[in-house]
Amino acid sequence: MFGVPPYGGRIIENVYYADDSMCSDKFDKAGGYPQRENGLPWQTPFILMIDRGGCTFVEKVRIAQHAGAAAVIIADESCQCRHLCKSEPGTDCETNEPIMTDDGTGSDISIPSMLMFKQDADLVKATLVLGKPVRMELRWSLPAQVDTVTYELWTTPADTTSEDLQLSFREAALALGDHSQFTPHMFIYDGHLAGCISRKTGKNTCQNLCTNNGRYCATDPGTDMSKGVSGADVVTESLRRLCIWQIYGSDGVGKAWWDYVEYFIEKCGSGSGSEFFSDENCIMDVMRQTGIHSDEVLTCMEKSGGTQEDVENTLLASEIGIKKDSGVFILPDVHVNGAVIRGTLTHKSIFEAICAGYSDGTSPTICNNCAKCLDVKSCVEHGYCYAISGAGSAVSKTSLLVIVVGVIVISMIGVFAGYKYHQKRMQKQIRMVLSEYMPVGKNCDKMEFAINDDDVYS
Repeated sequence: MFGVPPYGGRIIENVYYADDSMCSDKFDKAGGYPQRENGLPWQTPFILMIDRGGCTFVEKVRIAQHAGAAAVIIADESCQCRHLCKSEPGTDCETNEPIMTDDGTGSDISIPSMLMFKQDADLVKATLVLGKPVRMELRWSLPAQVDTVTYELWTTPADTTSEDLQLSFREAALALGDHSQFTPHMFIYDGHLAGCISRKTGKNTCQNLCTNNGRYCATDPGTDMSKGVSGADVVTESLRRLCIWQIYGSDGVGKAWWDYVEYFIEKCGSGSGSEFFSDENCIMDVMRQTGIHSDEVLTCMEKSGGTQEDVENTLLASEIGIKKDSGVFILPDVHVNGAVIRGTLTHKSIFEAICAGYSDGTSPTICNNCAKCLDVKSCVEHGYCYAISGAGSAVSKTSLLVIVVGVIVISMIGVFAGYKYHQKRMQKQIRMVLSEYMPVGKNCDKMEFAINDDDVYS
């Protein structure tokens, strides 16, 4: 996923139909529909509708963003087989709904985008081609609960994409406290469905990608199965984290879980080249540093079924079942109140989505203080906001007080310095005037004039 949907907000703007693939920055800004007099370009802000095809979704949205679009609607060119829709001649219907995934370069996309089914997009395009205006409202709402928001993170111990989020979101999770319910999930492949168990022999055919004789599998983080972190290593670490959560996450916050993940990434690594990923000493040291009882975790792992024997592991099997029911197939994935969070998963976007999930009047103080802040992470860590999103500038009350006091002090120093300068200048002028009338003698160089402040300013 890519882009940043404004969860809890909306965009209401006029729509232009590009009538261009938008796969190159050499498009006609005065083209498209509805047609404008005198070749006027698209008037910002606007929502741009673009036909699907020709290049990746990210390329289209990036070019539209550079053109000034506030949001992008991708008009599907193919019908879904389950819909009452007429496909173009020579085009078959699609059995699966297309997913607007990131092509690996979408980190610079900051506007939201969405796909519109063909039968709906055709109506919008037909209206625009006739020269009639279309004003569209896009909403990104979340199912609201009373006073507790649930959020879930789907990832794996080898997922480097969500690494920054896992390293940075701990303070936010603690600040949300009992106003939220967090649940981490591990993405595990079903070895039976993946074909990792031979139908003839019942043996593991995927080698070190799986545990429990091919029952539970993960992809190899690297490209060489003969060295580095294996899929089985990832499954084993996934089970360990599930046990840590089971033991320490009953409060819905799981400080120990966040601490463990942070220390593990920093000390044992998460990428394919990490030589300490499955190192027992490194793992034990991380648990010791974070106050986790390793014997309890090991007992949990063994009681659930372990990873060595050809038996079911209840925790891993449960994750596979939840993954299927939730429709999770892309990593990383975040759900808030059961809704999938689309777009780039950053500290700011996830925090804003969580805060948007509260009913009116039930959001915690940290959401009221920080959800609209430009630097959400800093606000969460310090408890106040330096700059509000959408405002020209904003500072905290403490910072404002310091600035005001500083200005007053500097002003007083300036006034005092000016007063002394003016006083000395007046005294010098008076001496010059008096010297013209006083007799000049041999001791004139030692003459003193008794001039005080009262004489000058009385």
